[in-house]
Amino acid sequence: MATRMKERFLNEITPALMQKFNYKSVMQVPKVEKIVINMGVGEAVSNSKIMDFAVEDMQKIAGQKPVITRSKKSIAGFRLRENLPIGVKVTLRGERMYYFLDKLFNISLPRVRDFRGISTKSFDGRGNYTLGLKEQLIFPEIEYDKIDKVRGMDIVIVTTAQSDEEARELLTQLGMPFAK
Repeated sequence: MATRMKERFLNEITPALMQKFNYKSVMQVPKVEKIVINMGVGEAVSNSKIMDFAVEDMQKIAGQKPVITRSKKSIAGFRLRENLPIGVKVTLRGERMYYFLDKLFNISLPRVRDFRGISTKSFDGRGNYTLGLKEQLIFPEIEYDKIDKVRGMDIVIVTTAQSDEEARELLTQLGMPFAK
């Protein structure tokens, strides 16, 4: 079951990008390699129940079980000891990745309040894009009554593009709602 976004990527976007950047081979065309969704849950230090809620939310959003990230070293100012659980992250590839992108661009982002498109400045110089969300409510799987606390997350879209320009073109073609 190939997702509609993947089919569009293979049949329409790849030829368009080859033409625009004059690639000689299909293998030069940049593609989305993976998506890493990360949710920092610093409050879990004082209350371990919070972590369970974060894991559950993340699993609903990504459709895949997240990994719990732990602190690398102790920081007294943050009341943090080494190896305490402080976040959850999930890495999506393949079908799930395309499915998530489709859902993000077409359903979730338009649900953000006062949404005017996302910044074109969040590229890292090597063709990867990072997007910060303030709340998990914009995803249709999250039920408003069931959440304990509004949590934000970072979504990193890792592409094989060599430059930001290539990556921007790729994401625009995929339907990413950049601000004009």
